[in-house]
Formats: sequence, C-alpha cells, structure tokens
Amino acid sequence: MADMVGWHGEPTKEAVMATKSRSRSSRKDAGSPGAAFGWGRHGGALAVAAVAGAALGFAANLGRKMVVQGIAGASGDWAEALAAEHKLVLGLFDKIEATGDGQAPARLALLAKLKNALAKHALEEENVIYPALRRANSAHDADALNGEHGYVKTYLYELENMPAAGPAWIARLRELRTLLEEHMRMEEEEVFPALRAGLSDALNAKLTAAMRREGMKLA
Repeated sequence: MADMVGWHGEPTKEAVMATKSRSRSSRKDAGSPGAAFGWGRHGGALAVAAVAGAALGFAANLGRKMVVQGIAGASGDWAEALAAEHKLVLGLFDKIEATGDGQAPARLALLAKLKNALAKHALEEENVIYPALRRANSAHDADALNGEHGYVKTYLYELENMPAAGPAWIARLRELRTLLEEHMRMEEEEVFPALRAGLSDALNAKLTAAMRREGMKLA
C-alpha cells in the first residue's frame, strides 16, 4: 500500500495506472452481453440451458395432458368420451376393492387417483354438458345430475378423513360406487342419448371440442 502513495499523500504513477486499468476493464465487462444481469459467458450458457429446460418441461406437461386426454380423443364424440371415462373410474374402484384392510397406504393412493379422475370428469360435465342440457330444456336432468356430484364430493371427503384400514372404509367406498353406477347409467342410457339426438352434427362437434378443452385444465 505504501508503494501506491507518495511522500506528500498523493497517488504515485503506479497507483494512477492501476486505477485506469481497472476502469477500462469495468467498462468492457459492462458492455458485454448479460453484464446487466451479472452474467459472464458461463452465465449466458446457464440462462440458455434454463430456458431450454423450461421449454422441455412445458412440452412434457403438454404431452402428459394429451395422453390423459387420449381417452376422449380415441372415443369419438363427447358422449362416447364420457362413457369411456366412466369405465376408467369403475376400473379404479375395482383396484381399490381388491386391497386388504391392512393396505391403508395403497387404498389412499388409489383414492387420490379416483378423486383426480372424478374432478376432471365433473369439470367437463358441469361446465359444458349440463349447461347444454339446460339450453335444451332439460334443466331438471341437469340439476339432478349436478346435485349428485355434490354427494360424490361428500363421500370423497369422508373417505379421506376416516381410517382407511378396516372394513368400514371399504363399505363406505362401495356406497359411493353404487351411487356413481346409477348416476352413470342415467347419463349413458337416458340423458346423454336424448341430448345428442336433439343436436345437429355441427353442434355435437362443438360440444365435443368444448368438453376436451375443459378437460385439459385438470389433465
């Protein structure tokens, strides 16, 4: 430090040169790409990698949604797609009912899948199909079916908050299945065929597209 200051307290020639050198270096760094964010060449590479990773994550999520929605896509129009989802739900019930009383973790894991499947299905029906029923002068059917969705949610809440290890839990699950099977039968055999028959091909196609868009929100 003594070498950088003269006898009278003034900076030496060496100190002035060192200061100018640091100033030039700072200006050069400030003018480089990414300097405003504190990135050098390595930081820029990291930024590119982060953007690429985010893009891949978005694509993977979209791909997962498309796989989940594949049931609807492969099943034709809205009524056939909903019937396919009904079968998927009943398949989950089969898996849960095959568990033993000592398999509480497995039961709860399958219940979570069942709840997700029913949430997506309910969103499609409540936001697209039931409003279409009301517009087609079938408000009574729409209200009845929508009301049953409320009971389904109550059952799911109870199952999540009672001990899953024991016969009482599986008995409650079977009550939910009975309710849903009658709900599905009414939709597939009575309400949905009547609605589809009363709409033109163009309107049925529009309803199918709207239902798929709605399902993508929770896929």
